[in-house]
Amino acid sequence: MSRIVYINGEYMPEDEAKVSIFDRGFVMGDAVYEVTCVLDGKLTDFEGHVARLGRSLKELGIVCDITRDEWLEIHRKLIELNGLTLGGVYLQVSRGNAGDRDFHFPPAGTPPTVVLYTQEQPHMLDGPKVEKGVKVISVPDLRWHRRDIKTVQLLYASMVKMQAEAAGKDDAWFVEDGFVTEGSSNNCYIVKGNTIITRPLSNDILHGITRASLMRICAERQIKIEERLFTVEEAQQADEAFYTSASSFVMPIVEVDGVALSGGKPGPVAKHLREVYIEEARKAAI
Repeated sequence: MSRIVYINGEYMPEDEAKVSIFDRGFVMGDAVYEVTCVLDGKLTDFEGHVARLGRSLKELGIVCDITRDEWLEIHRKLIELNGLTLGGVYLQVSRGNAGDRDFHFPPAGTPPTVVLYTQEQPHMLDGPKVEKGVKVISVPDLRWHRRDIKTVQLLYASMVKMQAEAAGKDDAWFVEDGFVTEGSSNNCYIVKGNTIITRPLSNDILHGITRASLMRICAERQIKIEERLFTVEEAQQADEAFYTSASSFVMPIVEVDGVALSGGKPGPVAKHLREVYIEEARKAAI
């Protein structure tokens, strides 16, 4: 059965979906996106994703008048139409079709292009990476300095993922001025003793929704979190490491630039936090 997608107010089979070649998202990368996890057919951390979407749109000056309730209705309709139980809903809003290629923004009142579709991820809860952990390499952070805006400008992130794969590893950590910023598509953490260390929020990293939920969970359970910069060398000397994202939850990291952590196996803190996060996400899903 063909997947049903949403484009500009209409639900249709994916092979019938079309976007103009002049769309700003296509020719300029002028668009923002969100991915909301679906567990048991329900949306997790939905409020956080909608709030961040609104912030990203505002930062770029993209006008989209879809309300929170309307976003929720669209998400739920797509989940129903596609029978999705485990995976995610991808949402993208571009500045719209300017009628031609131009560096200037299109005239005020140009409608945005709104696209949503579902993605099945059958191994989101289990699979080899969860069982064995992931291995990362470090790469220079060459991205622009508004990483807090969730744009579709993901070429460099894609390139470093391929670089990691070519090196026989799973992912990459960006490094800037000697300090780790974040992963290619995730927020990263190290564990030393009874303390979890992660970089503080700024324009230098994405304000992760899973990160925010994990921080709240840790605060409720009196798990100590220290928000500060850390280096690759410090990570290599840590007891554990892990990353968070909407599609991976809490993922153990077992190697950084060839140095094994926690005996080369997922550590107890990461494993515990993953279990707790999934449990809490299921309780709060809508």
